[in-house]
Amino acid sequence: MAKDILYEIKNILEKQSITNKDILNFEEALSYLKVSKSFLYKMTSKGEITYYKPSGKLIFFKRSHLDDWMLKNKVSGCDELEDEIDNYLKKGNNE
Repeated sequence: MAKDILYEIKNILEKQSITNKDILNFEEALSYLKVSKSFLYKMTSKGEITYYKPSGKLIFFKRSHLDDWMLKNKVSGCDELEDEIDNYLKKGNNE
């Protein structure tokens, strides 16, 4: 029981540490994005996600770039789409 609690506390502290860092290594990026190794390797090899290789071997990521990647391909909700339609129609009536 105590081991489980300590393990949970350790995980929470590691996650907090990752969200406070600007530069993440590969393992930290996996944890931050909650994706598999193969998926992240695929994204880097396709050039779909920005990364850095200062030594030519180890891969690093800017957390802000990971955030940008996660927020790509926005899918608008109904309320937002209705607002866009209203604005478009109002704009058309003013011309």
